Order: sequence, then structure tokens, then C-alpha cells
Amino acid sequence: MRIVFGVIILVFSMVTGLFAQDNDLLLAKQYSTNGEPQKALEIYQKLYKQNNEAYYSYYINTLLGLKKFDEAESAAKKLARKHPEAHEYQILLGTIYSQQGNLNKANAIYDDLIKNMPADRNEIAMLAGQFYQSSNIDYAIKIFLQGRKIMNNNEAFTYELINLYRFKRDKVALTEEYLNFLPSNANFITQAENAFASIFEGDADYNMLKGALLRRLQKDPQQIIYTELLTWQYMQQKEFDLALNQALALSRRQNDDGNSIFELCRTLNANEAYDTAIRGYEYIISKGKTLPLYIPAKIELINTKNLKITSDKYLPADLFGLEQDYISLLTEFGRNSSTVFAMQKLAQLQAFKLHKFNDAQKLLEEAVAIPNIRPELLASCKLDLGDVYLINNQPWEATLLYSQVEKDFPNTDINQDAKFRNAKLAYYTGDFTWAKGQLDVLKAATSQLIANDALNLLLLIDDNTAADSTGAALKIYARADLHIFAEQPDKAIMTLDSIDKKFPNNSLSDDILMSKSRILIQQKNYADAVPLLKKIADDHPNDLWADDAVFMLGDIYENRLNDKAIAKIWYEKIITTYPGSLWINEARKRFRLLRGDKTDS
Repeated sequence: MRIVFGVIILVFSMVTGLFAQDNDLLLAKQYSTNGEPQKALEIYQKLYKQNNEAYYSYYINTLLGLKKFDEAESAAKKLARKHPEAHEYQILLGTIYSQQGNLNKANAIYDDLIKNMPADRNEIAMLAGQFYQSSNIDYAIKIFLQGRKIMNNNEAFTYELINLYRFKRDKVALTEEYLNFLPSNANFITQAENAFASIFEGDADYNMLKGALLRRLQKDPQQIIYTELLTWQYMQQKEFDLALNQALALSRRQNDDGNSIFELCRTLNANEAYDTAIRGYEYIISKGKTLPLYIPAKIELINTKNLKITSDKYLPADLFGLEQDYISLLTEFGRNSSTVFAMQKLAQLQAFKLHKFNDAQKLLEEAVAIPNIRPELLASCKLDLGDVYLINNQPWEATLLYSQVEKDFPNTDINQDAKFRNAKLAYYTGDFTWAKGQLDVLKAATSQLIANDALNLLLLIDDNTAADSTGAALKIYARADLHIFAEQPDKAIMTLDSIDKKFPNNSLSDDILMSKSRILIQQKNYADAVPLLKKIADDHPNDLWADDAVFMLGDIYENRLNDKAIAKIWYEKIITTYPGSLWINEARKRFRLLRGDKTDS
């Protein structure tokens, strides 16, 4: 019984002691946090003496923080003598010497560890890990490199070295390590590209990679992985033609189906390198109709030419060339449910760029009559046909189609789009009362874009029919708006200029400025749009288009004139002057990004 009681007392004492040590440790950490290291040291020293090895790191690190190097050195030496096989104590002693400024003594310890390192992969990795934990990255790298030598294996520790080079941001060493690794591990090319992108900071870094790749290709021109990486490198520097040239050379050498070229062309389009993408698609098409990518490449070629034209990077002759491309495609593959998309694109080109309204109307009428079209595509074609009817002076036919789509797609974004087009038709034709009724509903639309546009149009009508219930000046302005929609800028400008002559005291001055700005933006003439938008912001700061003009200025400076500093000023003006603007969230997000914030929160 006495024995049992004695055991209970012993266990209780041990548990009590452990609780006491835990409480002391928490108290010491609190002292450290509060900036009272001397008080923390007293507790750590007590704990260290009670249980030498459990608390040595707290004790010695606190000594180092207080620059008590002699005491730290004495404690580390005792531990190293007690555990001669435990390398962490020797590394700790080296750390102490380093912090004292005695690098020779520290390096002598480290070099001795490397010199006596066994040819054992696990031992090498463990030793390097201990150096890494002590924040000595350089010696961790030295250990892995020496480990390769003593194991006679130049591929050993690749992953570890890649991670250390990335951590150290040693771009040259990381590049060489990946270039050694990739030929036999091609699946890691995306990882390598991501690693380079994460630490490369400009042209100098990418030129270093290019030089390394070209040197390797001189020695081994058949190494495909280097050519692929060189293509990626050219893309990062936006040397798009050179990137495509590399990819084409590789495709020809391998005599493949052009899949890599097809994927590259998608990226080229995303970077607005349309001419280069066109050259890539033409290469795939030239390989013949029997290849599976022939039809997709032909379609994407035309889409790319369309993108080039809609981005205003084209010559007038390109319009007719693209029209002929669409006609050739429809001749080759027929007019059916599989080619309706091409019929729709061709009609948009004919209506809004070539102003061949009758041709576009006929083509879309034919398209909507084709059976088995996907419902959403059919609705899109009907809405486009309604637009062509509208600009081709057939508003009644247009409203019938809009209403049909609206009825067929209840409670959807398509429904709201159709409803909004109907409301705008009423506005264009001067039926402001009916338009207001529709717009009043649409200002609460789930589509934010439609809700914003509906609210602006509603306010425009309200502002300009308050003094003149007939809205005579507004009717002329609406006709100009229709010309802008139809991409007929000369007619739009002439109509806008007539308003002041007929109605010299009209209230549309800021609206006219906004319309002229939009015409210039439609023509990609951003420099001339800027003063008109500034005039709205300066002369009409409380009118309908003020916050729109301010946001548009920010967008133009950021994305078109490449002046981020000025863009930031205009976005900040939305935040400070127009906190109730519909643009407030987007302006705040862009402002923070330009300011360099890491998140939008």
C-alpha cells in the first residue's frame, strides 16, 4: 500500500513539475513578446539548468539576442562535447561565431562537417536541412553540391537545390539547375516556367535565360525542351514573331499536327498579336484538309482577323478580305447549324463595318430560319437581326423580334437584354414615355451592366423632358445616338452639331460632349477624347455624366495612354468626389491595384 502511495506521489510530483515548466515557458515567451528579454533569459536559464537539452534553443537564442556571446558559446560547446554526433550543436556554435563576426571560425566548423560527410543520401539531406533551419542557405547548397560529388550523381538533390535557389532568388543557378534537369524530365517545363516567372524581374533576367538556352541549343540543337522554353521566353518579352518562328521550326522538324501552334495562337490573340496569330493559323491550314485541326484553324483564322478589325488594328482592305474569308468558309462548309456562328459574324461585319444593311439583313434572316440551332445562339442571332432592322429603318420588325426573344427567355439575362433593346428602340424613335416605363423596371435588373445603362438612359430622358415635355432637342440627340450605334460617326457628329443651332438654350451640352467622346473612343482616338471628358468633369461636375467621364478618363489613361499615375488620380476622384457612383467599387479596386496593394480587401 505504501509503495502504491509512493508511486502516486511521484507521478503527481512529475506532473506538477511539468505544469510548472509549461507555465514558466509561457511566461518567458510573454516577456520576449513584451520586449523584456532579460526577464525571459532568467526563466530560460532556470529551465535550461533543470532540463539541459529541452530548452537549450530558447536559452541560447535569447543569449544571442542580448549579445552575450561568451555564455552562448560556453553552452553550445558543452552540448557539442556531450553529443559529438549531433551536428546541430556544431552548427549552433558556428552560428554564434558568425554573429560575433568571427566568420573564419564559423566556416572552419562548417567546412569540417562537409569534409567528413558520409556518402549517404539521408545523412546529407539531414545535414543540409539543419543548415537550412539555422537560416544558412549558402551552406545547405554547398552540402547538396558536395553530396553530388561524393555520391558521384549529378542528378541527386535536384528538387532540394531548385527550392533553395528559388528561396535565395539565385536566378542564374536556378536557370542552370532547371536546364540540366528538364531534358530528362520534360513534364516539369510548366513548373520551370512558373518558377522563372516568379523571380525574374525584367529583360535582363529573360535575356540571361535566352543566352543560356541558345548556348545549349548550339551544343544540342535537337533538344526539343530547350526550343519550347525559348518560345516561352520570347512570349514573356512580347517578341511574338520570334516566339512563333521557334514554334514553327519545331513543328516542321517534328512534322506534327500543329497542335502546339494552335495553342500558341490562342495566347498570341490574348496578347493582341493578331498578325502573328494569323501567320500561325495559316501554317496549320497549309498542312492540308486531312489534319484534324484544319477546320478549327480555318475558323480561328477568320475569328482572329475579326478581332484585329474590331480592335481597330486594320487597314480598310482588311474589311473586304475578312468578308471574303467568311463567304469562302460558308461556301466550303455550307450554311447550316454548324456554321451559323460564321453567318452571324459576317452579318455583324456587313452591318456595322461595311454598312451593307440589306446583305446583313438577308443573311441573318436566313440564319434564324435554319433548324436545330442552339436556343441561345438563335436568340443572339434574332437580337442582331433586330438591330439590323432598326438601323435599316424597320423599327416595327425590330421590336417584334426583341419582344419574341423577351418572351422566349423569361427571368434570364437574355430576357433583360431584349427588354433593354426594346426600350432603346423606343428612345431612338422618340417614344420617351414608353421607354421610361421599361427603363424604370430595368434599372433593377440582375445584370449590373444593363441596370447601369438603363438608369443612365432614364435620367437622360427625365433631365431633358422636364423643361420641354415634347423632348424636341432630345429627339435629335437620340437620332445621333442611333448613328453612333450604327457606327456612322460623320452622320452622328452632323446631327449633334445641329442641336445647338435649332435649340440654342438646350440642356444637352454635357450629353453632347459625352456622345462626341464616345465617337472618338469608338474610332480609337483616345487622345482627342480626353479633353472632352475633362470638360464634362470640370464644367458639369454635378450632372449625369460627371462620374462616368471621370472613370472613363481613368480607364483611358490606364489602358490606352499607359499613364498609370494619372489614371490613379482619376480613380481616386471617383472615390473621394462620387462615393455614390455606380463605378465606385471598380474604381476602388483599380486604384488599389495601381497603388500597389496586394489584395483588393
